[in-house]
Amino acid sequence: MWNKQKDEPMAHPQPEPVRNSAPQPAAAPGTVYTPGAARPSMPTAAIGPSMSIKGEIRAREELLVEGEVEGLLESQSLIRVGANGKVRANIKAREVVIYGSVRGDVEVAEKIAIREQGSLIGNIKSAGISIDDGAYFKGSIDIVRPDPKVNSKPVLNEAKAAVQAS
Repeated sequence: MWNKQKDEPMAHPQPEPVRNSAPQPAAAPGTVYTPGAARPSMPTAAIGPSMSIKGEIRAREELLVEGEVEGLLESQSLIRVGANGKVRANIKAREVVIYGSVRGDVEVAEKIAIREQGSLIGNIKSAGISIDDGAYFKGSIDIVRPDPKVNSKPVLNEAKAAVQAS
């Protein structure tokens, strides 16, 4: 029944479109993927627009949220809340980009960006921040500096200079 063909042949049969079976990376809203262009190094997990999840989500790869999430979102990479995404959760990630709405605290190791139509109600703890014109933000911002790297070479050079000067 599902594969039942009509008795009348089509006047002008259309060729089947050629489909590439390789998975395509998820792109930010408004971004056009160009075949042959450099692909992201990390795979992207996606929560689609028809999905609604309650609980804790932890990932090592990039995460795209186009549906609804309530609870906790955590990634060792990028979390992107798409234009349709609605998050009521605390977020912890290396980097966060918000195109949709987020209600919860966000802790980011590198940078958070709230794009033009994006909305964040909650506190931010991040090393860097970008808020576009037209974006909405309500909360506090705590800019953290990365721990300075310990480098013993300048100390040794200063010690040698002090010895040579005496």
